Amino acid sequence: QVQLVESGGGLVQAGGSLRLSCAASGRIFSIYVMGWYRQAPGKQRELVASITNTGFTTYADSVKGRFTISRDNSETTVYLQMNSLKPEDTAIYYCNRDVYWGQGTQVTVSS
Repeated sequence: QVQLVESGGGLVQAGGSLRLSCAASGRIFSIYVMGWYRQAPGKQRELVASITNTGFTTYADSVKGRFTISRDNSETTVYLQMNSLKPEDTAIYYCNRDVYWGQGTQVTVSS
């Protein structure tokens, strides 16, 4: 079992920045994929960014150049630095590691 705890969401004006954190604990394996997904009201959950144990990263086209995913040296915490935020980035952001999910953190971008 793996527990994922997210933090860092909030309300920000368009053009602003937020940094999300996701701390993993429990039965953690060295081979993994960790990622951030988001779900806006009335929409499906979508991948925002992911990072593997080898450091390979992927991004949704809508966030490329604005968001950066990274991890700490222990590889148990993943961050999502979100810059130049837009109102359409408003959603609940979920951390994911393999088959496990966090509880979600709300990000609201006002215009």
